[in-house]
Amino acid sequence: MTNKKTEGTTSAKAVSSTHGTSQTNDNTKSKKTSTGGRGRHRNFATVLYPESAAENWVQILDETHIAALLSPLHDRDINPTGEPKKAHWHLLFLFDGVKTREQVEEIIHKLGGVGCEVVANIRGYARYLIHADNPEKAQYSAADVRAFAGADFDSITHLPTDDIRMIQEMCAFIRVNQIRSFARFADICAESHPDWYRALVTRCSYFIKEYIKSSTWEDYGGVDICHTEQTKGGEENE
Repeated sequence: MTNKKTEGTTSAKAVSSTHGTSQTNDNTKSKKTSTGGRGRHRNFATVLYPESAAENWVQILDETHIAALLSPLHDRDINPTGEPKKAHWHLLFLFDGVKTREQVEEIIHKLGGVGCEVVANIRGYARYLIHADNPEKAQYSAADVRAFAGADFDSITHLPTDDIRMIQEMCAFIRVNQIRSFARFADICAESHPDWYRALVTRCSYFIKEYIKSSTWEDYGGVDICHTEQTKGGEENE
């Protein structure tokens, strides 16, 4: 009788112990599951100030081999009160895999950055590097954005509306400066307007060629000057 009671008690304890262990494991698993994705992200940003950034912070960043985009120096920003903001850079990290805030803060600390922001919309933040969608703020050139470890600013930020705006700017430039040669215009873009040049090479060369040809035709009263010059040359040879 005593043995049976002891066995029952032992069995109950064993079940209770096993159940408790199982419950603990389930709780642990539940915690891991619920926090597995929380606090881990792919894209982060920070701000760097010339006076507080590490002396060789660009070299440190380059040696991490982390894909990143660095804004031009924002030295013309104004506070709502009208006072100029301290000059600063915005730095956008584009990790291949998810990282915890602590892992990223460790990198930022080495650079001398201030703050660690999780970035949910990389296109929006990348466009903010030059205030592309904030015309009320100081505008900065896309050509001055610096890319690290293969990050591509143009592919991240490009919108169809950007092409329309740039084509309008290019057409106005062609008209004002009486550009008659596509080759000459391409050289000007390569030297002075890298954003135009990129669009010209990759997306809108045909349109610009036709625009130059058409505007030239109009400016010369509907005369095809190329054909006219060829005809003159033929007559002179005769």
